[in-house]
Amino acid sequence: MKSVIQLEELALFLFGIFLFNQLHFAWWWFLVLILTPDIGMIGYAFGPKFGAWSYNIFHHRAIAISTYLLGIYLTNPTVQLAGIILFSHAAMDRLMGYGLKYETGFKDTHLGSLEKK
Repeated sequence: MKSVIQLEELALFLFGIFLFNQLHFAWWWFLVLILTPDIGMIGYAFGPKFGAWSYNIFHHRAIAISTYLLGIYLTNPTVQLAGIILFSHAAMDRLMGYGLKYETGFKDTHLGSLEKK
C-alpha cells in the first residue's frame, strides 16, 4: 500500500509542476519556493499542539487548492503560484512519508509514525 500512496503523491507532485508551467514565472522560482511551506515548523518552538496546527496549515491540500482557486478568481498569478507551491510541497512531503501532524509530536503523522522501527 505504501508504494501506491507514493505513486499517487508523485503524480500529484508532477501535476503541481504542470500547473506551475502554465504560469509565466521563470522555472527557478519553483526551486526557490518549494521548501518555503516548511516555515510552518517554526510553530514547534511554542509546543507540539501549536506546532502541529501551524505545520498543518502550510501542508493541507484544501488550503493549497483554495489558494490556487482564489488566485484564478482574482486573476492573480502570484496567488496561484502560492497555491501551487503549497500543493506541490505537500505532495513532495507525503511522497517522502511525511504527513499531517498530530498534536502528540512531530513524528506522529496521519501516514503513521516517523519513528525508526
